[in-house]
Amino acid sequence: MRIDEKDRKILEVLYKNGRETYNRIAKKVGISDVAVMKRIKRLMAMGVIKGFTVKVDPRKLGFNEVSITGIDIRPEKIFEVLEALKSMDQVVFLAHTSGDHSAIAEIWARDQEELYAVLREISSMDGVMSVRPAIIVDILKENPKLR
Repeated sequence: MRIDEKDRKILEVLYKNGRETYNRIAKKVGISDVAVMKRIKRLMAMGVIKGFTVKVDPRKLGFNEVSITGIDIRPEKIFEVLEALKSMDQVVFLAHTSGDHSAIAEIWARDQEELYAVLREISSMDGVMSVRPAIIVDILKENPKLR
């Protein structure tokens, strides 16, 4: 199945507001609300839309320190360390990567003390060679280009 320009426009509208009504999406895309509903169902069946969620501001929830952290792991320990990282409450996003680091984690902490404690815990895991945090100062863009 192919994704056309109307599908991409629907995705763009939903990305900006996942609660947008079929009727409003239809007006923005130039098709009927029934067509929008069918296209969304098809995009979900294809796995393009993996689900609907809420974007939150971690700072408004009391998480004043947010870090995107590169983690270098010895190859023989990779899956063991990834499982341990997945179980940590402060790790809100985790990806196994092929780039500069073995894994990238987004960490939310209430303050610097908690963030440093989490980073020390990760650093002490058997197999972790280095931990490279980058503290988020300000988010300047969050919207993907879908066209």
